Parts: sequence; structure tokens; C-alpha cells
Amino acid sequence: MNVDDLKILLQKVREDKITIDDAVLNLKQLPFQDLGFAKIDHHRELRQGYPEIIYCSGKTTEHVVEIVKSMIERGSNILGTRATEEMYQEIKKFYQDVIYHPLAKTITIKQKELPTQSSYIVVVTGGTSDIAVAEEAAITAEILGNSVERVYDVGVAGIHRLFAHLDIIRGAKVVIAVAGMEGALGSVIGGLVDKPVIAVPTSIGYGANFGGLSALLSMLNSCSSGTAVVNIDNGFGAGYMASMINHL
Repeated sequence: MNVDDLKILLQKVREDKITIDDAVLNLKQLPFQDLGFAKIDHHRELRQGYPEIIYCSGKTTEHVVEIVKSMIERGSNILGTRATEEMYQEIKKFYQDVIYHPLAKTITIKQKELPTQSSYIVVVTGGTSDIAVAEEAAITAEILGNSVERVYDVGVAGIHRLFAHLDIIRGAKVVIAVAGMEGALGSVIGGLVDKPVIAVPTSIGYGANFGGLSALLSMLNSCSSGTAVVNIDNGFGAGYMASMINHL
């Protein structure tokens, strides 16, 4: 339930279109719903503007299915991250309009349209190998009501490729820079634009990359002002933060 839904409910009570008891029943599970294995924060959309996101990794397929069923009943848009094909197939048995994005490993269900901002977010990757994390960021931003442009495989090993897309990058309200190896992309873009840059280190790289640690440290030590960093492979965190900036 979001602010608009609550206003509509209260308006119906005032106009005697719904009884007080029915309104109370509708609000009964608003703070959270206890499923035993999970406590779903139905109040979050009213409090923060976005419904709770389902982090699927570590959950059983059965648990994910029950959480999705509960959120569908409440009319929420749904984003599940780090989801599996098996989870998607089980959800599809009772909700046909679910979409699985295999590269990003995300599940999305859109039950209501959100007004899309006129400004956009751009997601940029250093290499093709970084696209899975970038797609998690892009899909997250899109389900939260943002237009997203994608500029992929324009890393510093061939920096002329980046320059060919500067108009798109500079036109965005916020930039998400996704890179592994030495993670230099965030610093380069940060020095070329006057918009906030969210740098996402990925675990892509050879041994001394240490599973993304070298990219993370490079990004944290960036000398480009206006660059912030999220955790390794955390495309979701970047997409969510970019959405918040784009909606300001």
C-alpha cells in the first residue's frame, strides 16, 4: 500500500462506500505480515515509496513463492534479486505475467504503472563481462519507475569507445559505472560529467583482482569528486540509490 492507496481507502470510508470494519481488515496487515519464516514489511512502500525487495539467494523456492503470493495479494510491484529459473517457473504456475531476466537473475512483476521520470539514469560498463551486474542495476531502476539508458563495453582499455557516448552519459541525471579488473571506469566518468556517479565494482578479473576487492579499493580511492561506491557486484544497491537520486 502506498500513499495514494491509503488516501483512496480513507476517502471511501468518508463517503460510506466501505465500512470501518472493512477498512480495518484492509489495514490489519499493513505494518507487516508474519509468515513464520519471513515477516513481510507491507508498510515499507507507504514509508519509503517502494515496496520491499525480495533477496532470493539463500531462500528456498517455496519461501520465495509464498512471499511473492503475499505481495501479489497486496497489489505490489515485485522485484526479486538473485533469483533462479526454478523460482521463476514455480511463480509462473500461478501468475503468468511474471518476467525472468536470466542475465541479471531477477524476477519482476508489475501490477501497477509508476509515473516515469522525464530525466533518465545511464548504466555504463567497462566490459561485456560486467553486464550481468549492470542489468541488475538497470532492471532495478526500471521497476522503480525510471527510464534507463545502457552503454556497455566502453572501458579504459579502449577509452575512445567511451568518448563516442559522452552525450548520452552527460545527459543523464545520475550515472552508474560498473567495472571489474582495476575498476578505473568510475574515476574516468567522474572526471567527465557534472552528475553524481555511483561506482559498482564487479568480481570480474584475474587472481590479483581478489574477487572484486581491487576494483572496490580503486573506486573507494577515486580522486574524482561526486563518486560514491556500493559493494562488490551490488547492482541492486546502485539501481536503488540511482532511483532515489533521480526522483529528487
